[in-house]
Amino acid sequence: MTRPAAEPVVHIDDDRFKVTEWRFAPGAETGWHVHGHDYVIVPLTDGTLGLEEPGGTTRTAALTQGLPYSRREGVHHNVSNAGTAPLAFLEVETVADHTASRRRDTLIRFMAAWNARDVDALMACMAADCAFHASSGPDAEGRRFAGREAVRAAYTGMFDSFPEAAWTADSHHVMGDTGLSEWRFVGTDRAGKRVDVQGCDIFRFDGDLIALKDSYRKNRG
Repeated sequence: MTRPAAEPVVHIDDDRFKVTEWRFAPGAETGWHVHGHDYVIVPLTDGTLGLEEPGGTTRTAALTQGLPYSRREGVHHNVSNAGTAPLAFLEVETVADHTASRRRDTLIRFMAAWNARDVDALMACMAADCAFHASSGPDAEGRRFAGREAVRAAYTGMFDSFPEAAWTADSHHVMGDTGLSEWRFVGTDRAGKRVDVQGCDIFRFDGDLIALKDSYRKNRG
């Protein structure tokens, strides 16, 4: 016997959250699905969910109005109303977690490209309209390089200035359109001077790629 379909009503759908109200007549189901994001369920009514899970497992779960619960991405199931009265709940998905994860992956690839001295790989992480603000220079922002050709030349110049260089102890963080990479730079310039300093880059993103790299580092005195 075919079950009726549960009714989804989307209230919010932006780059941070998706909020869907699910309305179930008795016996209605969502159909099989895999959750692509972490999510929170907020019951709008009391009720009993029927849960079908991979491997043939079936079980029920009680809903209490106003009592939320959370689940991680990757949950795979079919959800139905196993009770005799209509039920409803809000599903709040954290869409931004995937965007942040992709951007953090960009920062990890970017750091790996520096340590590999691979300018092509560096530029593959940069947006079409990109800029680089060096940690020193004549402007308040340091020396500014705008456009892919200028940024590429600046990165190449860094490798030319430091035949030996490594960025170590790195960590990467993303919040919204802003990223932060912390690192320790250890290198030797062409004159044989050894440099060992801590620093960080602040990034602005265009999609999953870097629109601006803004560099800061300690100045030993």
